[in-house]
Amino acid sequence: MKAFLFDLNGTMIDDMGYHIKAWHTILTNLGADISLERTKEECYGKNNELLERIFPGRFSESEKDSMGYAKEEQYQREFRPNLRLIKGLDQFLEQAYHQHIKLAIGSAAITFNIDFVLDGLHIRHYFSSIVSADNVVKSKPDPETYLKCAAELGVAPEDCVVFEDAPKGVEAAQNAGMQAVVITSMHMEEEFAAYTNITGFIEDYTAPWLHKALLTERV
Repeated sequence: MKAFLFDLNGTMIDDMGYHIKAWHTILTNLGADISLERTKEECYGKNNELLERIFPGRFSESEKDSMGYAKEEQYQREFRPNLRLIKGLDQFLEQAYHQHIKLAIGSAAITFNIDFVLDGLHIRHYFSSIVSADNVVKSKPDPETYLKCAAELGVAPEDCVVFEDAPKGVEAAQNAGMQAVVITSMHMEEEFAAYTNITGFIEDYTAPWLHKALLTERV
């Protein structure tokens, strides 16, 4: 494979619990009768899309923008003390980078949150393409995010491996014609039974098979 494309939240950093908690607080304060489990199920796509699914037609786009930004500020305040890469990812990125594998981030997060991670962890230099919610029209499971990453890297979709933690993200990779590695930080393996593009499952990036399969030293 010539390129690795990474989702961000739940895939590079173990932060989805913080997003779910922040959304649950905001949604219940707005009057939604919604459980934490249902909130987890709704945590995909753009912020404005999530709000529209829960409150169809209730808020203007500017109101949804404002609420989404407030949610991200709350998330960053609470998660900042725990900001770190998932175990083994720092070494995995370093090895891939030195083996000239192209790296990209394709996330439904807004640029504000991606900058929070990349600059907070000093890893921006690894990535030749960064595609956020601000750069696409259609969110995952539409393939636009990952196809745009591949185009910016100059790599064919079939030569890309996507790293994802969520079923909708794996579906986006499948729709883009890409293989996927699933990290089980928030979802169980059985939740991905519908997809045929999964290379394997990992708990973190120290999995020996992952390095053997994808980081074989080139000569």
